[in-house]
Amino acid sequence: MQTILGANGQIGEELARALKRNFTSDIRIVSRKAKKVNDTDTIFSADLSIREQAIEAVKDSEVAYFTLGLPINSGLWEKQFPLITKNVIDACKINGTKLVFFDNTYMYPQDDRVLSEETPFAPIGRKGRVRKEMAEMVLTEMRSGKLEAVICRAPEFYGPGKTQSITNTLIFNNIKEGKKLKVPLSANKKRSLIWTPDASRATALIGNTPDAFGGTWHLPVDESHPTYRQFIALASEVYGKELKYAVVPKFIFKIGAILNESMKELLELLPRYEHDNIFDDSKFKKRFPVFQVTTYRQGMEQIKNDPL
Repeated sequence: MQTILGANGQIGEELARALKRNFTSDIRIVSRKAKKVNDTDTIFSADLSIREQAIEAVKDSEVAYFTLGLPINSGLWEKQFPLITKNVIDACKINGTKLVFFDNTYMYPQDDRVLSEETPFAPIGRKGRVRKEMAEMVLTEMRSGKLEAVICRAPEFYGPGKTQSITNTLIFNNIKEGKKLKVPLSANKKRSLIWTPDASRATALIGNTPDAFGGTWHLPVDESHPTYRQFIALASEVYGKELKYAVVPKFIFKIGAILNESMKELLELLPRYEHDNIFDDSKFKKRFPVFQVTTYRQGMEQIKNDPL
């Protein structure tokens, strides 16, 4: 059996579909209010911040996928994420279960360097420090030989359905609502974005590749790394109309942060929008050369036709 921890977000749901389609029908869905994704799924409702529930959630699993998300709130992250990570690690060790840890890039430096699996952690802000702590917990156990695990790391999302990201919020949501698009800080910096179904498909593939365990993998992206200017020009072609946008300067975000708590939580992520933010996925593409990455045009066409 393969178990998805935090299975009812966009990554978890797509992961359940990818596992069912390509690897197994024996899937356990775990979340606070677990719901089936596939008809053949079993469900287990659990609070993973409670150690005993985490142990029971992972029981009898060959592989457990950590895809759990929390609302963007630094205090909540500091309180919950390290505790949940420790509980999941302990649960996997007790049950002899392999761990696939789905990660983001918040712990990386936010400057012009190309990000690879070897990039040293240099987090900016509270959320980045939490993600660094979580990743280091997994790496420490992995290196000790006490836990068979792998880290799958993804850059900023864009995608269909429940996908949540700055790009989805400021670009695609505004297209659907007929509003002017917004670009944070600069339209001329190169970016790597990952199509959420690709992130889940690649995670499923790594989780079912025994020799992939024991390290970190950057998940695959469209290698064109467009600027927001280029990204919006492509979207204009896909949607068949000129899409106008405005660049939002940093001081506007800072003013907004005074009045809006969600905006305040985004401030520590802004430096990455002042620089090229390129994600090196060459390790994955060399190991899995037949994996088909969704191009930005293909992704945009799917979002355009997405009823949600």
